[in-house]
Amino acid sequence: MASAPAETSSAATTPPTSAPPPAPVWQVGAKPLPLRRDGFGQILPTPPVLVNRSLPTTDLLPPPAGNRFSGSVNPVPAEVLARSTWQAGCPVAAGELRYLTLSFWGFDGHAHTGEMLVNASVANAVVTVFGRLFAAKFPIEEMRVTAPAELTAPPTGDGNNTTAFVCRPARGRTNWSAHAYGLAIDVDPFCNPYTKGDLVLPELASAYLDRGNRRPGMITAGDPAVAAFSAIGWTWGGTWTTPKDRMHFSANGR
Repeated sequence: MASAPAETSSAATTPPTSAPPPAPVWQVGAKPLPLRRDGFGQILPTPPVLVNRSLPTTDLLPPPAGNRFSGSVNPVPAEVLARSTWQAGCPVAAGELRYLTLSFWGFDGHAHTGEMLVNASVANAVVTVFGRLFAAKFPIEEMRVTAPAELTAPPTGDGNNTTAFVCRPARGRTNWSAHAYGLAIDVDPFCNPYTKGDLVLPELASAYLDRGNRRPGMITAGDPAVAAFSAIGWTWGGTWTTPKDRMHFSANGR
């Protein structure tokens, strides 16, 4: 009696098809805003997906080993300086800046490594601050060196980069910002917007003006972020009357 032919699995002969990667819930920087007369973007309602912001972090540097905090202070590498906003006309010399790498917890619940340029005079103190924020599991979405193109790019109103040195004037003024000296840090800007009159920056962050609705990444009086910066003698722009700069910490009060 002849044996029945062996069954052939179609799965064995048909190559598996991989599912396309899921589309990002929000692509930061993708949609320029119409401009106001003052050059800022139109203040528009916060998109629903950003009302309780919790976007994943893209790793630019290897994450910290064992989810333990790591912070380093080094002279600014030439390639980092070249992709930063530093230029000869800035009020601080390149040699007066330091390149930090810092561990932080993302909104995604994972530990990441960020980068930052600061004034050499405050570098070690800043590492201490972010060590305390890491221990408190204060969430940070992104931490990278600001690129020159960002200074002239059309506003999109959805940025949330935690950063320090940016060679630019103070908002709405001609004098240098404390950021231009590497003496100020903006933490989770979207969750802690700047306001002056009808201006909200980032322009899509109006949902975060309700400070009674506590969400991850928000900075409030007496919380771990304020305490960590206060411990090194820095002031918080959230205590100002006008403008109110909730994202902003500075060594010189500006």
